[in-house]
Amino acid sequence: MIHSDSSAFVTVDWLAEHLNRHTLRILDSSWYLPGSPRDPQQEFLAGHIPGAQFFDIDSVTRTDTSLPHMLPSADIFSEMLNSLGIEPGDCVVVYDSFGLFSAARVWWTLRVFGHDNVAILEGGLPAWRRAKGPIVAGESPAASDSAGAAQAVWRAEYYAYCADVHRAVTEGTAQIIDARSPGRFMGVDPEPRQDLASGHIPGSHNVHYSTLIDPERGCLHDRATLQQLFAAAGVDVSQPIITSCGSGITACILAVALYELGVDPVAVFDGSWAEWGSTPGLPIATS
Repeated sequence: MIHSDSSAFVTVDWLAEHLNRHTLRILDSSWYLPGSPRDPQQEFLAGHIPGAQFFDIDSVTRTDTSLPHMLPSADIFSEMLNSLGIEPGDCVVVYDSFGLFSAARVWWTLRVFGHDNVAILEGGLPAWRRAKGPIVAGESPAASDSAGAAQAVWRAEYYAYCADVHRAVTEGTAQIIDARSPGRFMGVDPEPRQDLASGHIPGSHNVHYSTLIDPERGCLHDRATLQQLFAAAGVDVSQPIITSCGSGITACILAVALYELGVDPVAVFDGSWAEWGSTPGLPIATS
């Protein structure tokens, strides 16, 4: 690895120093909630970090389900890695336009498929711009084909199916942490997707992802603060954890924060509330 494996992050200074390293791959992983007027791919074309390629979360997905951006098979993900020129030894740095949002999803995705040498740019594109790092527009040059060298390997310990979550509810096999806002968690605010019930998975803990992020810097709070936030929500970080949210995006921010506390692996419920809240017969709580 060419970045520290004690943290999920690399700094702007680190990226600037290694920007031209031939084993570095950079992915712009920007994504916006349904209904947003912003277009992440058009914003990428308007300006991105040199050498970055756009990673479209909504296109790297299963096609046999109506659930949003569910992970594809390992074979399909291998094809994606090879199309991006990502080889097994490469260091991948992911970032997004918020600072820390959808980049966490791509960090988790790569780790699910066996690529551990991945880091998130601390503070994301806003931090890069503040540091006056170079920005380029237009399409990035095509990545060199890795000729099939990348072979994704599924790692089940980082992934939770609906059945795993149901088992956690009924048998107490894991704690469930929900990254949605308190209003959505309690069922008093509407869901952004249609035809979803309101409320939360019974017994789950609510840690809104935004509380983990320093709004001025766009990155996680220090580890002591993170520990306090999880403890205040009743989470025992020494016990198994499944994270959830609306559709599997911000649940990954919880997973990153827990990784910074030395908690690994953490399973992410890929279907999250989009699946639980639309599946008849599953229990739902509002208090």
